Amino acid sequence: MFIITITWTDHRLQTPMYFFLSSFSFCEFCFITTIIPKLLSIFLLGQQTINFTSCLTQAFSFLFLGSTIFFLMTVMSLDRYLVICKPLHYPTIMNLRVCFLLDFFCYTVSSIIITGLILKVSQLSFCGPRVIPQFFCDLGPLIHLSCSDTRSIETMAFALISFILFTSLIITIIAYSNIMFTIMRLPSAKERQKAFSTCSSHLIVLSLMYGSCVFIYVKPKQASRLDSNREAALVNTVLTPLLNPVIYTLRNKQVHQALRDVLSRVKMQK
Repeated sequence: MFIITITWTDHRLQTPMYFFLSSFSFCEFCFITTIIPKLLSIFLLGQQTINFTSCLTQAFSFLFLGSTIFFLMTVMSLDRYLVICKPLHYPTIMNLRVCFLLDFFCYTVSSIIITGLILKVSQLSFCGPRVIPQFFCDLGPLIHLSCSDTRSIETMAFALISFILFTSLIITIIAYSNIMFTIMRLPSAKERQKAFSTCSSHLIVLSLMYGSCVFIYVKPKQASRLDSNREAALVNTVLTPLLNPVIYTLRNKQVHQALRDVLSRVKMQK
């Protein structure tokens, strides 16, 4: 919320890079809201039950927002590619209209993919065990509880989630390969350091997110790894969203300056 507020109140941060960062922050804010309240009620109040409709709603929200975050990260990679590799064309390519269209595309594609997947899960029969070995309604543990034949839905889930992860990852790798190649050709060490510093925080966040998600979801057989998934899911749903705002603002001089300006205005008002 701090990133969103400071982006929209400081005119110097109203650029495509910070537009996508604020959209990413909003999506992460909604993402943790689907997980953390229930997690706290489990730990603090011992409320370890959830009805089927709420469980499906949580699964949809988690997967929809998670997919959107990955698509937004891909768009942010393309934005960094354009600003470093195509600096003269960047202002005309990445205008406000294009930013809104790309943002809309991320949410729409995620919604279509995940809605179809959750509708298929909702048609399964659940007549056996009702204990989910996870602290939220994740897709793998939920499918594993069904007494229906789940081979088709498991294949579908594996294919769709692999498509989301690897499509975004491949585009990101291509973008950053070009970025690195361009950075290495810069004449001065100072220019190379400045260009790399604009991408380093993004690369750290990408490593955290892709590492945990690939470990959790890109496995054809979910049942044998449910226990080990809990630790990776904790990283994905709690630790990474906690670290992301810090990573994005810690080395960002523009955000530091905007924060100093806000604090100085508050002091002057007092």
